[in-house]
Amino acid sequence: MAIARWNGTVIAESDNTVVVEGNHYFPIDSVNKQYLQPSETTSVCPWKGTASYYTLRVDGAENPDAAWYYPAPKEAAAQIKDHVAFWKGVDVTD
Repeated sequence: MAIARWNGTVIAESDNTVVVEGNHYFPIDSVNKQYLQPSETTSVCPWKGTASYYTLRVDGAENPDAAWYYPAPKEAAAQIKDHVAFWKGVDVTD
């Protein structure tokens, strides 16, 4: 079971993550969406496509752009569609 925690709170947990480049991508239905706030930030990966971000908000604390996802990944990364990954101090254990 992979678990993503930040600020003492479980953000996501799943037995069915996809690991890409060392990052666990959690199925969106395994993420506690009440902690996700949409962000305007995007970035581009040459083989995965354009990533969008979420800011985490837990108990009044914010972690800007600490989660990302690919709304329309390129074919090579199709397995991470509808999945979310974390960084910036989010502890992911498996």
